[in-house]
Amino acid sequence: MTEVTVVFADLTGSTGVFEALGDAKATQAITRLTDWMGRVCAARGGQVVKNLGDGVLMVFVQNTDAIDAVTEMQRTHTERIKTWPDKLKMRLQVGLARGQVIEQAGDYFGDAVNVASRLSDLSGPDQILGTETVINDLPADTLVRFRSLGAMDIRGRNEACVVYQLEWQNELLTDFFTVPAGLSPSPFAKTVPPIGAVALSWLDVEATFAPAQLPMHIGRVSDAEFVVNDPRVSRLHAKIIWRAGKFYLEDVSSYGTWVRFSGSHAIVALRRQECVLLVAGEIALGAPFEDFTVPTVNFTFPARLKASAHIQPL
Repeated sequence: MTEVTVVFADLTGSTGVFEALGDAKATQAITRLTDWMGRVCAARGGQVVKNLGDGVLMVFVQNTDAIDAVTEMQRTHTERIKTWPDKLKMRLQVGLARGQVIEQAGDYFGDAVNVASRLSDLSGPDQILGTETVINDLPADTLVRFRSLGAMDIRGRNEACVVYQLEWQNELLTDFFTVPAGLSPSPFAKTVPPIGAVALSWLDVEATFAPAQLPMHIGRVSDAEFVVNDPRVSRLHAKIIWRAGKFYLEDVSSYGTWVRFSGSHAIVALRRQECVLLVAGEIALGAPFEDFTVPTVNFTFPARLKASAHIQPL
């Protein structure tokens, strides 16, 4: 057995690219990007194990080489797609885990492979998630910035895994982020009324989104369709999707999202999880409702759909 750092790097948004370009051109575009990821991996001393559609599985003997590779990928790719049309933008999400693996016929197996794959799925666009083993293997004088997201349940594992987010954006100020709080999901069922749009409001920012305009993101940066300009809010904090005739809120943030529905004292705490938006309510971003300063987005379901979503200037 060999100890390595396993990296899963996946492109999000490929479905929209296939719709916009067609199968042949979309396949070419994705292949060029995954080939580029492979070149970055090789240049940093890593090995490409295999391509997985719009993702790449890589292994690195040296942990710091893996981190150098994925941060370079994020920085380069994020800069590259700034001028791309929205329908063609594919963002990068990365998961890393370090541990003992077994190599068989050019493929790799082991807990680290499974965890890295799951963290790639759990990471949001433009994010890098790594296990505690990745962070513990960093040298004492490392310049890599990271923050703990706490323990997360990983599918297929009996024990929770402590997960860290690596901060690759040079402009991020870590001190702006709140201390992570404990999360205990408490979903509950309720009949969902037929609705045709979701309306969001925060301070003087308002917008209404129809199903055809989803998915959309709530976040701190201008790339988000609904901007909440507060340092406790992640760059892309949560997203609302439309599935099977219902609106779902999915947390993709660093420190969690809390949902409270009108007429109920129950609070749903989300970390890389989703819940159905049942009736009107509130969404707390980055801290629980107990913090009276937390940025809180109100959501309602208007009876009539506005002509288009409109966000008032800050």
